[in-house]
Amino acid sequence: MKKLLVANRGEIALRIMRSAREMGIKTVAVYSDADRNALHVRYADEAVHIGPAPSNQSYLVGDKIIAACKQTGAEAIHPGYGFLSENPAFAKQVREAGLILVGPSPEAMEVMGNKLSAKAAALKYNIPMVPGTEEAITDVVVAKIRASEVGFPILIKAAAGGGGKGMRIVDRVEDFEEQMALAVSEATSAFGDGSVFIERYVSSPRHIEIQILGDTHGNIVHLFERECSVQRRHQKVIEEAPSSILTPEIRQRMGKCAVDVGRSVNYTGAGTVEFIMDDDLNFYFLEMNTRLQVEHPVSELITGIDLVKEQIEIARGKAISFKQEDLEIKGHAIELRVYAEDPANDFLPDIGTLQTYTTPKGPGVRVDDGFEQGMEIPIYYDPMIAKLITYGADRTEAIDRMIRAIDEYHITGITTTLGFGRFVLQHEAFTSGKFDTHFVKKYFTPDVLKTQNADEAEIAALVMAKLLKEGSKVAVAETVIGTESNWVKNRKAL
Repeated sequence: MKKLLVANRGEIALRIMRSAREMGIKTVAVYSDADRNALHVRYADEAVHIGPAPSNQSYLVGDKIIAACKQTGAEAIHPGYGFLSENPAFAKQVREAGLILVGPSPEAMEVMGNKLSAKAAALKYNIPMVPGTEEAITDVVVAKIRASEVGFPILIKAAAGGGGKGMRIVDRVEDFEEQMALAVSEATSAFGDGSVFIERYVSSPRHIEIQILGDTHGNIVHLFERECSVQRRHQKVIEEAPSSILTPEIRQRMGKCAVDVGRSVNYTGAGTVEFIMDDDLNFYFLEMNTRLQVEHPVSELITGIDLVKEQIEIARGKAISFKQEDLEIKGHAIELRVYAEDPANDFLPDIGTLQTYTTPKGPGVRVDDGFEQGMEIPIYYDPMIAKLITYGADRTEAIDRMIRAIDEYHITGITTTLGFGRFVLQHEAFTSGKFDTHFVKKYFTPDVLKTQNADEAEIAALVMAKLLKEGSKVAVAETVIGTESNWVKNRKAL
């Protein structure tokens, strides 16, 4: 493999290209009209235009990706995450074109891409499952009886897809039929597949996932866990590794289960096995993501393993470069997804131009991004601007560094989730480790950000008053007339 095409955009495209460059591999970028001047296009050795801005006319068109490979002589494709990364039809298309996909087989994608077939595969290894049905619901009357046996509240879930779509919580048997109809309708609309199944609803779950790697020589290892319980709209916002609640014994059992899930489909490449955990620390298989995860940097930081390099070497046919017993957890890492969203308005996207964009630096700070000052956040794609990651000797240091990094991250022109991130990291529920997937619903309201802004304004006013009292007129003039002070910039960044 001498030339790699990255079938993605933004920060993940850049992140993959950087590891490829260190390995001496040439890279090819693909781009839509909206990304003509994007950083990943400028960074790559070559770039190919693949169509209009909408992803269904560019990044999601497999034929255009394959044609770009043929045009440039790229032997392999790295899909990153999102877009075509978990599309078995595209994986087959790549294989039929005589190209290498940096990822698992289309067969593994197909099995794990459907929650019911994934559960069936995992059951071969006696992986713990939430009580419910092991097949799609076809008879609503039978399903209602089964729901009563399992016990309410019940969760109706779409077999395909994710992100909370096609999901309904049912508290009473009287509401079952109506909620099932709604779940089927939403699943059909979102995924083209109305299959749903039922599970007992775990009321206060933790979302814990295990990173795995598999090669073509039969080796599968895990790189410990990530805690992903802080979510909005069933999507992760803050992730950390390791989890603050896992004991060594539970970690070992979860790791073994994750490896066994990988074995059930002869998994190759990087993948993530997701679990939910109840108040008693019982864990249950949720699903498997057959790709690199957004939050993979926290696993890299606590293990010292470059997951993208391992992916590429596995795709080249090499064995994993380390054994399970070689790995140990070193330190603690936290990731905040910095979105162009307004937390005070139900986290709705806030598209615009990055009038100011200055990233934090210093010990233990990593920023994976794909933007620079003056660029626009396109309306066509996910509104994530960057991933802000901090690393420390322990959890406290990682949190302290994240708060410092948030304060140094200056963004104006759009509203971001930076202020929300600071709120989470300073909340007692998070610092104590006593939180679950309902953190946002339990603790966050738009008023908390207004309070933060007011507090910062009050501090600034006190500073100004002190300067005036001391007669430091020159300093006051510089503060008012000169470059914006940090508190003003931070306030705008909220």
